[in-house]
Amino acid sequence: MDMNVQAATTPIIRTFRYGARQATLCLCALIVGLSISGYAHAAQSPRGIMLGTGDQVKVGVYNHPDLTTEAQISARGTINFPLLGEVAIGGMDKGAAEAKIAHLLKSRGLIPNPEVNLLVMQSRSQQVAVLGQVQRPGTYPMQGAETLTDLLAQAGGINEKGGDQVIILRKDKNGQLDRYQENLKLLLGAHGKPVDPRIEANDVIYVPTAPVFYIYGEVQKPGVYRLSNGMTVQQALSVAGGLSVRGTERGIRINRTRRDGKVKSVHAGLTDPVREDDVVYVKESMF
Repeated sequence: MDMNVQAATTPIIRTFRYGARQATLCLCALIVGLSISGYAHAAQSPRGIMLGTGDQVKVGVYNHPDLTTEAQISARGTINFPLLGEVAIGGMDKGAAEAKIAHLLKSRGLIPNPEVNLLVMQSRSQQVAVLGQVQRPGTYPMQGAETLTDLLAQAGGINEKGGDQVIILRKDKNGQLDRYQENLKLLLGAHGKPVDPRIEANDVIYVPTAPVFYIYGEVQKPGVYRLSNGMTVQQALSVAGGLSVRGTERGIRINRTRRDGKVKSVHAGLTDPVREDDVVYVKESMF
């Protein structure tokens, strides 16, 4: 690397990298849908959300308001219901629990054709962690058949630093952690229909910070910019407003940090790719 260039760029690079933390990197927080990559099984018809210990439920029977009951599912997975006593519904989904209570009321000759409705008032057994660059990171209950966009919305959406990718962590039956990655820019599925992956209890949703690149020298708007997938040097110049009146496309250099932490300076053509954290330097024309 040219020692003069390195000496001149070091403080600028530090300034730009500090500025990256303050840069406004906009991404719409309301997502219509997501296209799935390596996660097709999660977009299938969801299993019902399972009821569990600590869940607060409200159970009603049509035309029998006196039977309306609010209860918390016990450690044994049961609630106390009028006329029936203790009823085990833990480990069932909403529909199965409704069907069981209706069956018990009918089979015991209490109500001929009961229509039972169960509402989860507060879910404590089925929760999902939403972390990273969202407005309100934290743990959120699953109130129904939740999707990725449902949980992101509960967390207030992606903030200005959020990237285009979302990572979903999920434990399989053997306790091993599986990792899936979704691209938020791919909003529609192959047939033009929104594809929104289903989220399961105890999943972890993580939104990383958006990747950026730095550009300085003889461009109209030097600074820090969001790195788009597949971006080239020519596209990076366009994002920065193009060359200044003294700029030249010849002799463009990229300062790139290698895996060992050392910075390598390379000559770059207009079609060369720009990578995360690259520092693009545009020289002044000699003529």
